[in-house]
Amino acid sequence: MIGRLNHVAIAVPDLDAASAQYRNTLGAKVGAPQDEPDHGVTVVFIELPNTKIELLYPLGDDSPIKGFLEKNPSGGIHHICYEVEDILAARDHLKAEGARVLGNGEPKIGAHGKPVLFLHPKDFNGCLVELEQV
Repeated sequence: MIGRLNHVAIAVPDLDAASAQYRNTLGAKVGAPQDEPDHGVTVVFIELPNTKIELLYPLGDDSPIKGFLEKNPSGGIHHICYEVEDILAARDHLKAEGARVLGNGEPKIGAHGKPVLFLHPKDFNGCLVELEQV
């Protein structure tokens, strides 16, 4: 059901410093920051030959990333994102298998302009999983 690894998301306490580190120290192609108010984050995508890294920074006081950074002040891996062909079919299959879909279960539009869902980390070995329809 799952396809390619789309990205690994890393919550960071300083978006400019993290972007500069990937750009200058690692020599990666770093995108421009983009605000995603529906998800409470500002994101920067790092382009790699085989996938992406998504840097996450809190946008607003209600940001889920704000709470993550309070528990992990240095930042850290927040979630992984897999591609799926049909997000509604994937959701229905996962729910039938007992997986919990976060939120109201309906896809939201993610940072790539495509439908996304998040799956409860307790159902996936402690890892928050994002599914993105391609």
